[in-house]
Amino acid sequence: MAVKEISPFDFNESPFRVIGKDWLLVTGEYEGKSNGMTASWGGLGIMWGKPVAYIFIRPTRYTKEFVDKADGLSLSVFPEEYRKMMNYFGTVSGRDEDKIKKAGLTVLHDNGRTYFDEARVTMLCRKLYAQPLASEFFIDKSCDEKWYKDDYHTMYVVEIEKLLVKE
Repeated sequence: MAVKEISPFDFNESPFRVIGKDWLLVTGEYEGKSNGMTASWGGLGIMWGKPVAYIFIRPTRYTKEFVDKADGLSLSVFPEEYRKMMNYFGTVSGRDEDKIKKAGLTVLHDNGRTYFDEARVTMLCRKLYAQPLASEFFIDKSCDEKWYKDDYHTMYVVEIEKLLVKE
């Protein structure tokens, strides 16, 4: 399959399906090392006149250390046959093992961002904004009660600089 770069404005897949059902592999790279984690929360849209994704990472996740230190990150969507691998990336910590190597993924690089040849969609992103969520800002307190104790996500707004799709 050939890889084609498209404008984010030409991306016609449902963000509800891509993020909530297919899941994203969020990957950060810093000083030549990379780590990734599965994410099923987030969104796509326009912010500050730019095509963006917004993602959420808990402070306990090892990937957060990479994302915080780097200027950018990648968001990858894999074909369904990679579901088991996506579960693995969501349940095993990169502190304990090299998940990327163990998964056998083909690593590619773009401007300090790791991404993968096996992905069917890749968003190469630049960080614009990061903000920890906090209890006092929940209007619907049931969301806070259901999803949090003290481990509040940090929300990242990232500009989609390149969007690659497999044809």
